[in-house]
Amino acid sequence: MSAFVYILRCADGSYYTGSTRNSLEDRFAQHQTGALGGYTARRRPVELVFHQEFENITDAIVVERQLKNWSRGKKEALIQGDLDTLRALAKGRS
Repeated sequence: MSAFVYILRCADGSYYTGSTRNSLEDRFAQHQTGALGGYTARRRPVELVFHQEFENITDAIVVERQLKNWSRGKKEALIQGDLDTLRALAKGRS
């Protein structure tokens, strides 16, 4: 069974990071309809801007927690696939 970590861009421009062991498409639909309540329900519509698949949920949760602590700039570099900027931003925190 696979698991996913994902980043959503909300209607207000903010980012939401989550993980799921279920279908990524189903989880996205839950966020889009507001079925989950919480942060994204008040900021719809949402757009899936990043996802990564893992073999197990524990690995996805570890990455989710890491991403939640990242700055907006680091998240945007990840979303854009800009590894040079991501590395530079990571070095800046050392």
